[in-house]
Amino acid sequence: MRRGLVHVLAWSLATGAAVTLSWWGVHTVMAGTVYDRPRALPITAADATTQESKPLASSTNRPTPSKSPSSPSPKPTGQPRTPSPAKPSAKPTDPSPTTSGQVKSYDTDGGRVVFDIGASSAALVSATPGAGWSMQVWKTETWIRVEFGAGADRVSVFCTWHDGPPRVEIGNY
Repeated sequence: MRRGLVHVLAWSLATGAAVTLSWWGVHTVMAGTVYDRPRALPITAADATTQESKPLASSTNRPTPSKSPSSPSPKPTGQPRTPSPAKPSAKPTDPSPTTSGQVKSYDTDGGRVVFDIGASSAALVSATPGAGWSMQVWKTETWIRVEFGAGADRVSVFCTWHDGPPRVEIGNY
């Protein structure tokens, strides 16, 4: 009995030491790692109709600190914001043959969605959730849905073109 207790005690100490050493090693490696969130296409100040825009940081460069204090983000009100169009990037990407290259950005309480809207279809360019929001995307051949969620709040951006030209609907649920 005494011998078994000594073996259990030795095994417990060895296991505890191994777990502690492993945790410390992983923690040390992960503490120096920083992951930037992906960013949507920036909207220039001339294109912004509902809010001021500022350049967004890339995933490889850190933004320079602003000298003026930033304003707090508005709280969700339940009313969707009006969409504001965005300029296409200077370097043309290879758009699908059914899109026209008309890139439009839609800001919501949950985040920003950018579509390339054509005459008979649309393509999702980017979708970026706001701070504290998660995101899900569904795509079919006739519609794209992006849903942002935070707790019980849901904001959907729904682009359809199954029975006519593409149209975008934004709803808070």
